Amino acid sequence: MLNHVGTLKIDTNRLLLRKFEYADDNSMLKYWISDSLIQSLYGEPVYSTKKEVKELLDKYISSYEKCDYYRWAIILKETGDCIGQIAYFLVDNNNHFGEIEYCIGGLFQRRGFAKEATKSVIKFGFENINLHKVQISHKSINIPSRKVIEKCGFVYEGTLRDYFHENGKYIDRVYYSILKDEFNYL
Repeated sequence: MLNHVGTLKIDTNRLLLRKFEYADDNSMLKYWISDSLIQSLYGEPVYSTKKEVKELLDKYISSYEKCDYYRWAIILKETGDCIGQIAYFLVDNNNHFGEIEYCIGGLFQRRGFAKEATKSVIKFGFENINLHKVQISHKSINIPSRKVIEKCGFVYEGTLRDYFHENGKYIDRVYYSILKDEFNYL
């Protein structure tokens, strides 16, 4: 049985994962949510105005009332900026698994932030929610995301061929998972 606790703060070496706040809007726009490349690799629309970001934040913030809602702003401790986001966008109560999605702004990629955030959210899922399995996927063209996933210890499960159709091309969706007893807590 899952133990829903909602989005609680997670403190890592360099990051603070916390609920989104309206004050995050400027750094969201500056670092990731208005970047078409970042958003397309992540499968989300581009938000280019404060009004659009406020509407998204309204959705996120009102959802925190639900105890089974898990979405964190990724805050760089050094600056206090929101450099991305990470979530369990899917939690299956019957089968005891959750699926993670994440996004890190381009200026902050290849510096270990995605791995640091992802490993902490996996740990949160196993220890706090009592998940049995955590799964994750990426578009086949997103090689940096694949590298993060592999560094976090996920095991390849399979490929959904031609899953996305974008700009006249088909793109595969690649799935991975990790079981609770496989996770390295270090």
